[in-house]
Amino acid sequence: MRTRLGAFALVLFGWISLSSAAEWGGITPGVSTPESVAGRYGNPSRELREKLEGYDTLQWVYEGNKAPVGMTRMLVDFGLLTPKGYEPKLVRSFLLEPRPGVFARQHILSGWGFPNKVGVQNEREIFLYSSGLVVYFGPNGETAVSMMFAIPQLEAQPPAK
Repeated sequence: MRTRLGAFALVLFGWISLSSAAEWGGITPGVSTPESVAGRYGNPSRELREKLEGYDTLQWVYEGNKAPVGMTRMLVDFGLLTPKGYEPKLVRSFLLEPRPGVFARQHILSGWGFPNKVGVQNEREIFLYSSGLVVYFGPNGETAVSMMFAIPQLEAQPPAK
């Protein structure tokens, strides 16, 4: 899972738009800070420090009785490269791992609407939202097994002629 998060984080470094980020539980990528996350969820179960693309990053792991209600685990990654420079205290992304059945397909559609894109990875369906939310469904296709919240991604523009 850490490798997938690291790879996803690399995509996030660059010129980005911080408006209208997907949020959940009072955490908004590009806006929330360690202080605001700790104020809502307390201290993490553990924290991991890593250098990513030459930048010092921090990940807070909430698991067991420290995980939010309905979740088996929540990972919060701090450190975001913005047009104004590197911001080590901004939430770059966070990942929820819901308990089985907590986020059914209908809950996702009711809460965030229809996805901008639908894909398949490892024979499992994925919903992609331009707001920065990526939902991975389990083998039955009806229950979310992980939900990644990140800053909105700019669509690739064709080169100017």
